[in-house]
Amino acid sequence: MERKYVEIDKVIEYIKQHIYEPISLTELARYAAYSPYHFIRIFKERMGVPPQYYVSTLRLQHAKDLLIHTNLSVRDISLEVGQSSLGTFTTRFTERVGMTPSEFRNSPVMSEHFLHSLHQFNNWEVSINKRSQYAKLEGNIKAEIPFAGIVLVGLFPKPIPEGLPLYGTLLRQLGDFCFTDVKPGSYFLMATSVSWGSQTVDFILPHSTLRTRTKDPIIIESGKPVPFQKVMLYTPLLDDPPILISLPLLMERFLNRITYK
Repeated sequence: MERKYVEIDKVIEYIKQHIYEPISLTELARYAAYSPYHFIRIFKERMGVPPQYYVSTLRLQHAKDLLIHTNLSVRDISLEVGQSSLGTFTTRFTERVGMTPSEFRNSPVMSEHFLHSLHQFNNWEVSINKRSQYAKLEGNIKAEIPFAGIVLVGLFPKPIPEGLPLYGTLLRQLGDFCFTDVKPGSYFLMATSVSWGSQTVDFILPHSTLRTRTKDPIIIESGKPVPFQKVMLYTPLLDDPPILISLPLLMERFLNRITYK
């Protein structure tokens, strides 16, 4: 499928190379050889979010990396990614990752246990509301390369996998999925995978996991059928946004649902 505004690719590369430096909108627009107004328009059309929001997303991803791979304090990490207020950094991190920076730093302790528990669990049935008041969204997930493991699927309000999905589930293997009682609205379907043999850091910091996302929103309207969603997991592309939401957190929440239903 042909991508829009391929010139944005070099802007993305520039942002990633200068992520620890102050990056102004004027600077990015000048680098792309557009006026700021026109640059914002085409960047958002290509990426789904404004350029400065995308920059903040990459910085939070770098904060996740630093929390796992260094002994820097949370305050120092907040400064490293351009956030002078520790309180603001902690709030934004928590909202978009699903846990505080300190909780995320300590998450490897239980993350391997969650994956092991899912591998050993046989009963993956999750109760479905058969008297759904709202819409049903069904689909099927395949992968472009052989894969064995879990697939995490969610409907998000923005085209970035951040914060808890509005609707989410885990699949034990590739195949069909279903969300019921989906309220009218606009959603972005996103999914990623965790192989059974993955190292803990590989899914705590999911840089290379197979993934998929809908570029255009899925519109749910009252009384109207929802198109069947056929999606393909692929290796990460340059313009794929970071997966900010904690995958171990989603595993834990799913385990609680199937264990204590």
